[in-house]
Order: sequence, then structure tokens, then C-alpha cells
Amino acid sequence: MENIRKTTYNGDFAIALQGQIDTANAAAVEESIKNLLEGQEITLLVLDAQNLRYISSAGLRILLRLLKSGKNVKMVNVSPEVYDILEVTGFSEMMTVEKAFREVSVDGCEIIGQGSNGIVYRLDAETIVKVYRNADALEEMQREREISRKAFVLGIPTAIPYDVVRVGDKFGTVFELLNARSITKLILAEPEKMDEFVTVFVDTLKLIHNTAVQPGQLPDMKTVALDWADFLKGHLPDDLQQKLYDMIAAVPDHDYMLHGDYHSNNVMVQNGEPLLIDMDTLCVGHPVFELASTFNAYVGFGEVDPDVTLRFIKLDRETAHAVWNKLLQLYLNTDDQDYIRSVAEKAMVVGYTRLLRRTIRRESDTDYGKACIAHYKKRLAELLERVDTLVF
Repeated sequence: MENIRKTTYNGDFAIALQGQIDTANAAAVEESIKNLLEGQEITLLVLDAQNLRYISSAGLRILLRLLKSGKNVKMVNVSPEVYDILEVTGFSEMMTVEKAFREVSVDGCEIIGQGSNGIVYRLDAETIVKVYRNADALEEMQREREISRKAFVLGIPTAIPYDVVRVGDKFGTVFELLNARSITKLILAEPEKMDEFVTVFVDTLKLIHNTAVQPGQLPDMKTVALDWADFLKGHLPDDLQQKLYDMIAAVPDHDYMLHGDYHSNNVMVQNGEPLLIDMDTLCVGHPVFELASTFNAYVGFGEVDPDVTLRFIKLDRETAHAVWNKLLQLYLNTDDQDYIRSVAEKAMVVGYTRLLRRTIRRESDTDYGKACIAHYKKRLAELLERVDTLVF
């Protein structure tokens, strides 16, 4: 029958509904559904309503009989018009109903920032969108939305996502950030005020690090870092690899929040107030793990090729290094250069560990990757000869 056909949706068995289902064709539609389901062993029946324009009470009775038969039914790609019918009649409470996603284009849009999970674009003066690299990222997006809400409840100034959209064949999350600019943009626009902007940046970081989180609510960064160190067996001399692992293992457990990817593209300023974006990396742990990530953003990534810093953080190497140094001074609240240097080296140990593992996994067969691996190994080995603890 032309109103329905067998298909798949994210790997699940699905039936696509088309046109309209009303009194005139409901019996035939129901019979066709029965025929498609015959002999199928499925735990979830997905009804794809992307091309369904209307469903009458006769069509709703088909849904009701499917539900009463004990089937787990989910309807996806539901238009606003059909969704209103399902909501008014209570079907949105009896089964999972997912609205169709609005489609947006990022052609010509400014890239605000990017990371391993996605790219953030400015759509217009009021909104930005994070487009996920994974084409099947709905669960990942839901997790980030939940994390953002948890952070907001705990008092972290977080940009709350309000819409899920389609961007080509990928998904995106939309945030309302009226005329907001990143710390990076502010530094570029008024370099003479860099210290002022970095102060806002560091104050926000301290707020995050002073926020206690209930055990088990967020990933533990120490566990992740131990996996990095374990990966380096065979890539570092045995004694240095073991020392690295033991130092990470000795870092005290810490149930205080970390952003996990803290750099000046992920802190927006709106009406003088900071707002965090890109919250999928939120975790808990000792601040050394956060400083390691921030060191990589401003220094580590661009040590072999300075253009990497410019492409990633959107600051030239000299400015990026200045931000890193000022950040440490303000975060540690001291002018003692020896102490600042010692803390920087602790962060660098973890930072190079992450960079070395990342490069071995992703780029070990390229000339650039080989140059990075050699550099990170050398720097990590030098640091491990003189750094005996990561705690400060």
C-alpha cells in the first residue's frame, strides 16, 4: 500500500507512514502493517512519520491497538501538525514521540570553536549551533544536555541548549547567545585588555573547580588519565612509563568539577557575564588534569607547527603563550615564578601524555605525526626525570 512501507531507522526495524491516514484508508493501512510485522521478532517498532501529513481518529485507533498488543512503539520525525494531534489525544504520553528536526545550514557561518566531538558555528547574532561530528549523535547530545542542566543547577553559568536541528546529514544543538563573544574574540578585538579578559576566564575556572559534585554523577578524569598512561607501555622506557602511571595514580581523588576542555573559545561573554559552552567533556578530578588540557590548547598542540595554535585557538603563538602564563599566575594567585613553573611542569606531564597517546593513535603514519611523537616523547621524558609528583 502506498501509505506505508518497510524501512529502517538508526538500525531498528521501521515502518514509514506517508500522506494521511483517515477513515477511508485506515483498515487497509492496518492490514498492511500486520503483513509487514508478520514473522518479525522486534523489541521496538519505529513508525517514521517524516512524510505523514495527517492522522485521524481512525488512524489513532491503529496506534492504540498496536500499544495494547504489547508492542513497544516509537514514532519519529513527527511534523508539528501531527505532533499536536498526538499530544492533545494523549498519545505522546503513552509512547515515545520525537518531533521532526528543523534543518539549518552553516554555509558561510563563522566557526567559533571546534573539538574532537564537534564544531561550533555562529548562526546569527542571537544563536550558535554545535554540529556533532558523529552522524548518529542523538544519545551523545542528550547526555550533553543533561550535563549542562546539572551544571546550571549547581550554579555554573552555562548556555542551555533549546533545540536539536539537522545540519546536512549530521545533528546540531542550538544555543541562544545574544551578541555573545568568546574570550578569544574579546582578546583579539582589544588586546590591551587581555589581562582583564583572562581574569574573567580564570574566575570562571575557579568557580568550576570549587563546585562539588555528587560521586558518580560525572566521569572521573583520573581514571581517563590512567588509561592514557597505560597506553604508553612500549612507547616510553619502562621505568619512565611506570613512574608516569604511579604519579597519576597518586593524585588524590577529587569530587570537584572540571570542564575538561577549558579554553577561551568555550567561554562566551554576554552582557558582561561569562557563559560556558561545549559541556560534553564535563568531569571531576584534581585541577592538574584541567590545566593539562588548557596547556595543550595554548602551547602543546602548536609546539611542532605554530599554525595549529592559530587554527585551533585562533590566537597567534605569542598571544596564546601569554594567555597561558597569565592564566597560571592568576589561578595560583602568586608572582612566584619558580612555583608557577613547577605547577606548569606538572600540567605539562599530563598534557604531553594525552598528546602522545592521541598522536600515536591518529597520525603515527604521517611525517607530521612522527615529528610530533618524537617531540612529545622527548619533552615527556625530560619532565619525568625531574617531576616527582603531580599534586600542588
